[in-house]
Formats: sequence, C-alpha cells, structure tokens
Amino acid sequence: MTGFVVDYASAEPRVSPNFGPRRDGVAVDSLILHYTGMPSGESAEAWLCDTASSVSSHYIVHEDGRVVQMVRETDRAWHAGQSFWRGCRDMNSCSIGIEIVNPGHDGGLPAFPDAQIDAVIALSRDILARNDIAPERVLAHSDVAPGRKVDPGERFPWAVLAAAGVGHFVAPTPVQGGRFLAAGDRGEPVEALQSMLALYGYDVEINAVFDDQTRRVVEAFQRHFRQSRVDGVADRSTIETLHRLLSALPAGLATR
Repeated sequence: MTGFVVDYASAEPRVSPNFGPRRDGVAVDSLILHYTGMPSGESAEAWLCDTASSVSSHYIVHEDGRVVQMVRETDRAWHAGQSFWRGCRDMNSCSIGIEIVNPGHDGGLPAFPDAQIDAVIALSRDILARNDIAPERVLAHSDVAPGRKVDPGERFPWAVLAAAGVGHFVAPTPVQGGRFLAAGDRGEPVEALQSMLALYGYDVEINAVFDDQTRRVVEAFQRHFRQSRVDGVADRSTIETLHRLLSALPAGLATR
C-alpha cells in the first residue's frame, strides 16, 4: 500500500508497512495512549514506519501538535504488544493506538507541551466519536501491560483530557497516612483489592496474596489515576481512588 485517505481530517498520511487485519473481525472498543520514548519525533516516526521494527501505531502526535496517521483505523497496528484488558488478550485487534512524542522516563519524562496535549485531545475526541468508544476504554499502555510498559507515564495529564471529555477519571484522594497493603501481605483485604482492580479491567490474579503481579498492577493504576506517588503500595489514597473510580462507572458496568 502506497497511500490511504486519512481517517482524521487534520492528519498527514505516512504509511507504515507494519499492520495487518484485525483478528476475527473484532470491533474497535479501546483507545490506547503511548509515549514514543525516543530522542526525537522524527526518529520515532521513522522507526514506526520501518519494517525492521515490527512496531507501528495508527497515529503519532508531535510536540508542536502535528498529527501523522500511519495505519488506517480499520487495520490492526502493532502498538500494544502482549497486553490485556477486561478479558481481551489481543488489545492490538480491538484498539486504536496514539504515540505521543516524548523521550519518556529514560529522557527525564519532560512535561508534554500544551500544543501537543491540545492535539491529542482533538484527535482522541474524533476517534472516540467515530468509533463509539466509552470513556473508561481510554487507556494507558501501562494499564494494558503492567510492569512491562510504563508509558505515557505519571506526568501525562489525564485530568486535563478528562475535563475535555476524553477518558474516565476522578480526582484522586490525597496521599495520607493510615492502613496500607504491600508486598507480602495476605488475606481478605488483599483479595478485595485484587477483585476491585480486576473489576476495573486490570490483569491480576485474585489469590489473596500481594505478589509481584499485584504490585505491578497497583503501580500501573497509580501511574494513571494517583500520580503523586507511584510506589506499588496500596495505601488509603490508592484504595479510595480505585473505589470511587469504580463507583463512577456507568450503571451495571462495575458488576460485570
């Protein structure tokens, strides 16, 4: 394929060869946000369009707000890798991916420029409307691959996106003292925590043991929803924020 008509009117086309059909004709129901984690937008865009990389994304948003589409939304881009959300273990087939130019944690995780966030919001709103994606299905790469991925990171302004109608979010409960759950803990409180995380969508075994998997999932949750402290410890702030987030889901969804 040498070209295509862009799905988002403000995007520039640049075709990546790294894509395929969505498996079993599955419909798009999720939007996943990433950071590029590379020194420059140009190098990231080139890598996403290189056959040697075996990675791609539907869109890349540069620091100045320029949007480039590399894979058609009807096709399966290779952006999520090994991933899971709410029972699906092939998030590439049911999602659209947006790469956001930022050097990431290895580059000091600098703030995302306002022009870039404005462009991400506009692009996301267009994608959500055209694909009928629910707010709670706007996810971080770290949500669907806890521990393996940490992007777009704890400096990504999820609250700003939510205020503009992109994503599901509640103001986090402030960090404070009190009882907490951490690595090595066991029992019903840990089981209840795991059940809430699984109910929201995370890949966590409900075994009443605060194991490494549980810690990684708690870190992923904090990176998205309680960004002031990302330590994998389920303190009062983390647990209350999770409970309020579940309570804010549409009626019936939090019981599935």
